[in-house]
Amino acid sequence: MNNYYVYIMATQPNGTLYIGITNNLIRRVYDHKNETLDGFTKKYKVHLLVWFDSTNSVESAIIREKQLKKWNRQWKINLIESSNPDWKDLSNGWY
Repeated sequence: MNNYYVYIMATQPNGTLYIGITNNLIRRVYDHKNETLDGFTKKYKVHLLVWFDSTNSVESAIIREKQLKKWNRQWKINLIESSNPDWKDLSNGWY
């Protein structure tokens, strides 16, 4: 059974946000931090993992990602701060 992750990356507290989905959170965060892939997070230096959730259903993960992307900014900030009020990098110590 696979796990799928919906996650939020940030540049800094209350900074630029990126919402994504992956089946390998450790590898994907590594890609963001090391700018191995061209795109939004490389362009804007979005390197901090500030929130994530997991499910074993890819369909649920996709629905959740689309839902979060439609949220207004303050709702996203509230979601992050509900579990990570100091905006700590949750991947600290992974590498």
